[in-house]
Amino acid sequence: MAQEKAATGKEPPLISRSVFLGDPDRAAVRISPDGKLLAYLAPSQGVLNVWVAPIDQPDKARVVTSETKRSVSRYSWLYTSRHLVYYQDQGGNENWHIYLVDLETGQKRDLTPVEGVSARLAAVSPKFPTRILISLNDRVPQLHDVYEVDIATGKRHLVQKNPGFLGFVIDEDYRVRFAMQFAPDGGTLMLRPNQQGKWEPFLKIPQEDSLTTSPLDFDKTGQVLYMLDSRGRDTAALVAWDLKTDKRTLLAEDPRADIGGAFLHPETHQVLAVTFTYDRKRWKVLDDSVKPDFDYLQRLADGELSITSTSQDLRHWIVAYIMDNGPVRYYHYDRQQRRARFLFTNRKELEGLPLVRMHPVIIQARDGLKLVSYLSLPLVADPDQDGKPQRPVPMVLLVHGGPWARDTWGYHPIHQWLANRGYAVLSVNFRGSTGFGKRFLNAGNRQWGAKMHDDLLDAVQWAVDRGIAPRDKVGIMGGSYGGYATLVGLTFTPEVFACGVDIVGPSNLITLLNTIPPYWKPALKLFQTRVGDHTTEEGRRFLRSRSPLTYVDRIRRPLLIGQGANDPRVKQSESDQIVQAMQKKRIPVIYVVFPDEGHGFVRKENRLAFNAVVELFLHRHLGGRYQPIGNDFQGSSIQVRAGAELLPGLKEALEALRQSE
Repeated sequence: MAQEKAATGKEPPLISRSVFLGDPDRAAVRISPDGKLLAYLAPSQGVLNVWVAPIDQPDKARVVTSETKRSVSRYSWLYTSRHLVYYQDQGGNENWHIYLVDLETGQKRDLTPVEGVSARLAAVSPKFPTRILISLNDRVPQLHDVYEVDIATGKRHLVQKNPGFLGFVIDEDYRVRFAMQFAPDGGTLMLRPNQQGKWEPFLKIPQEDSLTTSPLDFDKTGQVLYMLDSRGRDTAALVAWDLKTDKRTLLAEDPRADIGGAFLHPETHQVLAVTFTYDRKRWKVLDDSVKPDFDYLQRLADGELSITSTSQDLRHWIVAYIMDNGPVRYYHYDRQQRRARFLFTNRKELEGLPLVRMHPVIIQARDGLKLVSYLSLPLVADPDQDGKPQRPVPMVLLVHGGPWARDTWGYHPIHQWLANRGYAVLSVNFRGSTGFGKRFLNAGNRQWGAKMHDDLLDAVQWAVDRGIAPRDKVGIMGGSYGGYATLVGLTFTPEVFACGVDIVGPSNLITLLNTIPPYWKPALKLFQTRVGDHTTEEGRRFLRSRSPLTYVDRIRRPLLIGQGANDPRVKQSESDQIVQAMQKKRIPVIYVVFPDEGHGFVRKENRLAFNAVVELFLHRHLGGRYQPIGNDFQGSSIQVRAGAELLPGLKEALEALRQSE
């Protein structure tokens, strides 16, 4: 019967883009330190704002922030349990301000009222509930100094001037214990202040371990340092280092995956459990006191367990269950009663929809490296969702950004949206991705546009060989590094992909490194050792050879580019220059710009507008189903700078938007 259904081409209903790509009902759910209040992000005035409710009455939530232009993306409870802080920038420029909200008075204050700087929350401590530490690059754009801020008055004073460091390690007593700095060879130096206040070397982390070894936290005494440490092993283990005796104790490790996260008691700082993620997340309990809690929670619901926050006394937990074919389910767990109460899902509209499964697959690269990947198949090709298609369908290779990041299992809006349109979707953790140990990570050094791209090609071949996709119906799409990979795909291997969608991807690695934000300058050595050195002629020759702009005349397949005008990481000039080069050579390109966005599209209206164009583009060049643009440009700042005539219906939608304004 399943084969008959597949053969007839019967497909599920077309689900609106807004269901997948709009704002969630709730996100970032966290409990207050005293365990009495629940906070989360939810829509208000057209964007995501912070809402707060009594923990036992989540339906009595009230909105406590008043943003109207851009969603709040990050917020934190302070230890007063009366105050929250949240970040906000302007148009995606990442010049973050930190705002304080007083839940009792409703007052909001900008704690960092300095233009042109990027603020960071450096530390909060239960020992100083009315004071926080903030990092600001107001003195020197390249360097973040540490300030203490009194939340009652907003007054701040300098705690630590930054002479040239990446950042600082600060303990619960607000003591600056260490500073981090890249070494000339690409390794990392940990330094500590001596009695004269000068910085002296404490630890040299070799270059091969620099992204897999770092300080994590201190125990309650402040004398034991918890570290992620890959030195002398492949994967990052969790180690307790007694700074008085120099004794180091291995707490947890896994031969296939780095430590993904550590769950610490908020008062005692005892490590209770850790996670590892190879293909799926796995918890390892280290403290028997919480074993009954994990036994209970892991039986409570399907999906991967995540602990989003706890009260300071560890009685109250907010836990989430990540599904691949449904919304996230949130619960309030009362540890004393050992009982969990369902709160809500993050997207109610997803409940009961015909969504697809995400299948972890291990793909072997040509040199034997194992690539942990994730495959989603449309119901039309895989009605029983066993991960084995009954006929090939067009496929989108979705490439993650970073590249020092990774793809994981779970609900993925792009996977679900494209699968509903009839596409197979494949996400690949190529060499250079994080989480799989230092050998896998370092195998990506100086391999942009080379072996990192070979891994993507090997994944495409794997999909073709297994009848997942026809060879001539594979597109490539991604943002940031994924956008670069898209441009590489269409220039370095112009016959492999049927089309490409580049979102804020660099086209020239030299100009990329020359235009990074000033506060990234202390980390520039990371790029020089792992990507290429733009400061020498030999290095520039190498980077030119790995830059898609160099080979623009090879482009044969359709390309769609999306760019935020305020992007501080990958400047608009990266997209402008490849578009101009293509136009000069009379190569067609569709170029979409959003004047009020940065490195990615935050505003819901802009996400819907851009992905309406993507859907039309993929339909035209890969043949999947599509939802007409309709009203999805309304409220968006979308500008199509080139190629509007290349997609039937695009010019008409733009004209309708112009007339409605």
